[in-house]
Amino acid sequence: MKGKMKFGLNIPTQLVFGAGELRNLSTMRLPGKKALIVISAGTSMKRLGYLDRLKEQLDKAGVESVTFDKILPNPIKSHVMEGTQMCLDNKCDFVIGLGGGSSIDTAKAIAITAHMGGDFWEYVQGGTGGGKKVTGALPIVAIPTTAGTGTEIDLWGVITNEETHEKMGFGNRHIYPTLAIVDPELMLSVPPALTAYQGFDAFFHAAEGYINKAHSPISDLYALEAVRLLYKYLPVAVNDGNNLWARTKVAWASTLAGMVESTSGCTGEHAMEHALSALHPELPHGAGLIALSKAYFKTFKNDTMKRYMKMAEKMTQHKSARPGDFLDALAIMKRECKVDKIKLSEYGFTIADVDALADNAIATGSAMFDGDPRFLTREEIINIFVDTIRED
Repeated sequence: MKGKMKFGLNIPTQLVFGAGELRNLSTMRLPGKKALIVISAGTSMKRLGYLDRLKEQLDKAGVESVTFDKILPNPIKSHVMEGTQMCLDNKCDFVIGLGGGSSIDTAKAIAITAHMGGDFWEYVQGGTGGGKKVTGALPIVAIPTTAGTGTEIDLWGVITNEETHEKMGFGNRHIYPTLAIVDPELMLSVPPALTAYQGFDAFFHAAEGYINKAHSPISDLYALEAVRLLYKYLPVAVNDGNNLWARTKVAWASTLAGMVESTSGCTGEHAMEHALSALHPELPHGAGLIALSKAYFKTFKNDTMKRYMKMAEKMTQHKSARPGDFLDALAIMKRECKVDKIKLSEYGFTIADVDALADNAIATGSAMFDGDPRFLTREEIINIFVDTIRED
């Protein structure tokens, strides 16, 4: 392929990054006059004052709003449809996702169905999705309060169909947020375990994007810097949540990893985790990725040796002599973030689940498996699940 380097870049989102930037929202150009605000079913957005702060800024900007507050950590289709109806009933002309990736992903899904009509699953590609083409969506404003998904700057989302037990990614250019406000001050309250889970989600977005067959020179730049920052600063943020500098670095790494999602993509590790949390939605996405990561990345250590070594060098700032250095550095990072003892058995998984998990992952995540450094057979996918569950 030498001499045939070709790639493109189109991330149309306006990014506003920095501590305290939510306080300036009223001065920014907003894409409508009435917003549906999408937040989680938890109490944090209200209890910590983030929702009130957002509404105050919208009032100053002359924008009306209504709030939909039912989103789960693994967001579901029925809430997409309920939020869509609320959006239509209140004649909202744009959607704001405030919170973690689940709220922003749901905002993206609502933006599609409120514009296109019908059932959201009609527009999902793969699995039992209808595969209909999305030709437009309501404008989206993304305000993350966690650092992990990078969904504020990419064209992807993930929703679970609770009836079919399919956790599916969806994406198209119409759901790039119009505006993303990444304010690390909003992340200071995230508990240590969730900080780690979310930060590792960002780490794996970057690492998977770096080994993905679709990687490009621009995605490599984003990925390696995200890997470097997270290795250095995520343990600091986990162990000292009030450290705003560490929170800022982790937030920037997460946004960079979102840019990797827009210029490269996830691989089979994410497809396999989606199968896990589709079966047991109480499993945090990041925790599932952490559990899978040892067996998953070990599988490819001889297939993409130079890239593993380059990631290891960025992480440790030392010359790497072998691909296993990346696996060693990853193990150190898990220990420093206190997530090296995750047991899938505590979420109800057993070896008896592995065939169903493999079938689900293949059916719903074929596009992500296509990005793996080499093709994984069903037997290899089963072995990764087996090795992960046996780690318990």
